[in-house]
Amino acid sequence: MSSKRAVTALAWFAGVLSLACFVAAWALAARNHDLSDLSSEFGPDRFFAAYAVAGTLLASRRRSNPVGWLLLGLGLVTALRGLAGEYARYALAGPHHPGHPGGVWAAWYVGWSLTVLFPDGMLAFLLLLFPDGRPLTRRWWIVFWGAAGLAASFLVITWLIPAPVTLGGGLPNVPNPTAVRGLNHWLYDVLGDGAWVFSFVFLLLAVVSVVLRYRRSAGEERLQLKWFAWATAVSLGLIFALLPVAPMGTAGQVIYDVAIVAGLGFALPTAIGVAVLKYRLYAIDRIISRTVSYVLVTGLVVGVYLGCVALLTRVLPVRGSVGVAVSVLAAAALFTPLRRRVQSLVDQRFDRARYNAERVVTQFSVQLRDQVDIDVLGEDLRGVVDQVLAPAHLSLWLRDPGPFG
Repeated sequence: MSSKRAVTALAWFAGVLSLACFVAAWALAARNHDLSDLSSEFGPDRFFAAYAVAGTLLASRRRSNPVGWLLLGLGLVTALRGLAGEYARYALAGPHHPGHPGGVWAAWYVGWSLTVLFPDGMLAFLLLLFPDGRPLTRRWWIVFWGAAGLAASFLVITWLIPAPVTLGGGLPNVPNPTAVRGLNHWLYDVLGDGAWVFSFVFLLLAVVSVVLRYRRSAGEERLQLKWFAWATAVSLGLIFALLPVAPMGTAGQVIYDVAIVAGLGFALPTAIGVAVLKYRLYAIDRIISRTVSYVLVTGLVVGVYLGCVALLTRVLPVRGSVGVAVSVLAAAALFTPLRRRVQSLVDQRFDRARYNAERVVTQFSVQLRDQVDIDVLGEDLRGVVDQVLAPAHLSLWLRDPGPFG
């Protein structure tokens, strides 16, 4: 019992420390006047607090599952990256302490800490161990330890490379304080490039393990993997869909950054936490169907709007705001019937159980209006409940009407 309490206390201490680092990073960002600047390498790290929260909950409640500890470690590393980056900006580029040695070491941490996360660091470990904390088979432990060894090797290479640390965001390059002179060609051109290639190979193998695990899964494990797949698809979908918007000035960059934060910074850790804690697992089919249907409806409505604008302004003699207003009204009129039709089609594919249940209940309600025999009605009711809920046993109790019927 004492060891369990110690592990739980350690999880909460790491979680509180991570959140404190996030708060300090935001305070320094406000002092540096770059709250909205995400162009630096460490800029997005301030928004990944959901990893620390989800990791704390999982590590304290599922102590033997390393997935929670990986999330907690990811949250702590990103919190320290955001804090170190903002301190490096304050110490190296600010008017108070230019060239302060503490800023050099903070920049040094920002430079190598990314290798702990990506590509074959905690991200690969998370893919290999999700959701139960064990690889798919014993042979996949080889991939796990290979990725761990390569991550450690790449970390050492990053420490020793004489190349300067690049922070981005208009900050000056910082010399690597732990570099070993005279090893530039060997480390940078040979070992560095080879480590990157093998890193992505291990990351690809980790993705393959998730796909194989999903194909062999059933029951709760498949639902857990569906949560993870849904969050990943939403995150990558937002990033790639809004990629053309990023170069369109400050507003486009803000929209793109918000998409990254909403997907990778919130949706992914939340879905992992729900999956591991097995909280409302069976809601994932409906969430997937709603996501797919609204994406399709949004695309169709936008297509109708753009088509109407092109038709009215280029083909028909309608100019100015009149054509835009007509296009908006046409798109708004089509939204509700289009959503219902698309939702029905998507439910047949992604939420089949709910679709079948609603169809059975609808058929029973139609029969109910014409049925007067209580025995036949009871049999029909038992059949509907059996099809919709599939209980282990079923009993129907009817109250005795008494002598007055």
